[in-house]
Order: sequence, then C-alpha cells, then structure tokens
Amino acid sequence: MAAADAALERGSSFMDPLRGLLLTYLMPESCYDEFFLNFNFLHVPCLKVVISKGLGIGIILGSVLVKLPQILKLVGASSAEGLSLKSVLLELVAITGTMAYSIINQFPFSAWGEALFLMLQTLIIAFLILHYNQRSSTGVLLVLLYGVVLAVLLSPITPPSLITTLQASNMPAVVIGRLIQAVTNFQNGHTGQLSAVSAFLLFSGSLARIFTSMQETGDSLMAVTYMVSSLCNGILVLQLLYYWNTQPPTKTKAD
Repeated sequence: MAAADAALERGSSFMDPLRGLLLTYLMPESCYDEFFLNFNFLHVPCLKVVISKGLGIGIILGSVLVKLPQILKLVGASSAEGLSLKSVLLELVAITGTMAYSIINQFPFSAWGEALFLMLQTLIIAFLILHYNQRSSTGVLLVLLYGVVLAVLLSPITPPSLITTLQASNMPAVVIGRLIQAVTNFQNGHTGQLSAVSAFLLFSGSLARIFTSMQETGDSLMAVTYMVSSLCNGILVLQLLYYWNTQPPTKTKAD
C-alpha cells in the first residue's frame, strides 16, 4: 500500500505542471476532469473546446511568420510591383477593427491574437510599398499616424458602439481590398510580388478562424467576417495558381 501511495504521489506531482499548462491554454477544469479522471476522451463538447483552443494557438504561432515571406519577397526584389497599396490599407483597417473589437469585448487572446501580429506585418508591407515607390517620408508618416489612431481606438474615450461599427465595416473593407488586388492581378496578367506562401497561409487561417470564433466567442459578426475573408482570400489563391508560371515582364533601362 505504501508503495502504491508513493507511486500515486509521484504521478500526481508529475501531472501538476502539465495540469496547469492544460488548464491555462487548452481546456477548462471540467474538461480536464473528463479526460484525465473519467478517461472520457470522446466527450464531444470538451473535444470542441480543445480543438478550438489548439487551432487558435496554432493560428497565432503561424501568424508570427505568415506575412514574412511577403516582406522578404518585397525586400529581395527591392520592388512592390503588382501590390496594391489601397488593398493593403483596407486589409489593415479590417485587421485593426477585429483586434479593437476583440479587446473591447474581452475575448480570449486565443480567439484573436493573430490580428496583433498580422497588423504589425501589414503595416510593414504598407511602408515598404511606399518606400519602393520613392515615398519613404509618406511611409513614416503613415506608421506614426496609425499608432495615434490605434491608441485612440483602444482608449476609454472611444465608445464601444464605434468599435462595433468598425468591426461591421470589416466585411466591405475586406471584400473591396481583396477585389482591388484581384483586379490589379488581372490587369497586369500576373501576381507580381504577391507571395504565394503568405496567401495560402492567410486563406487556411481564415478558414480555421470560422470554427474558433464561433466556439470561443459565440459572436456571429466575427464568424461572418472570417467567412467573407476566406472567400476573398480564396480568390487570390486561385489567381496565384492560375498565374503560377507567369512572370512580370523584365524592365529594361529604357523603361
């Protein structure tokens, strides 16, 4: 009996750190009990919670690098050819709306955390587009102005109703922004410096967010926004596949 008790105590001490980690990031205590005390690993509500949390964490980790290929492609080419600044700015507006709306409503970070990293990377891309079009000073001004606007949005002086309106405007912003880029691709006959890796990651991430937003926030506005975003991201992915072997025409010195 003493040996059995000692074994149980060692097992309990081993599980304590794991339990704390699981309860913090993946599941509520009731689900921990279902899985590790009742051994009910097919408990559907808890499986949904774990899958949603896991997807959310995966999306956030992926978002740290999701637009890095696009940034590296711009820097490597020293060109922003084929990228629409209007499209990028509209995407920045949509991301900002989602982030502010989630913070104001105190949604869990796992439900929206990628918006923070996407915002930073999208802002860098907007600056690079301006920089490679010989408008670096405008790019610096854009970054400073955006910082002021974001601070105001997240401050107590901004009414929650305005944030909700901004989130509702995400859908037309996403649609118009993606369509501008799609039309630009069509007119050029190629996708220019648009990164295939970033586009595919954005498409898959927005698809996964449809499920996680419904599971973790229950907010239909968030879910519909991600549905629309998935559709629009899908259009760009299809264009990337269609123009896969088409390269931008090489500019000569005379050009």
